[in-house]
Amino acid sequence: MAIYVDFVSIEFRGYKWCHMLADNLQELHEFAALIEVDKRLFHRNASYPHYDITVQMRETALYHGAIKATRKQIIKAAKKLKSELNQSELT
Repeated sequence: MAIYVDFVSIEFRGYKWCHMLADNLQELHEFAALIEVDKRLFHRNASYPHYDITVQMRETALYHGAIKATRKQIIKAAKKLKSELNQSELT
């Protein structure tokens, strides 16, 4: 299982946010549940499927084995997730 977190720091509603992705949607959702990320933070219809997580949640994700991802790794994972989501919508 590979879960990726980036180091974007977008300020919104008093928090700093970043993104969490994975190699596939099932792994992403399972990991989000493991670290208790609210399902409402999943963005299915964004430019790529991902969870928005706070910087504090990122630390929890890293503690549980998430990978500090480069921009290249994030883009690669994003393309996989988007393709998987598109395929699931066709079936």
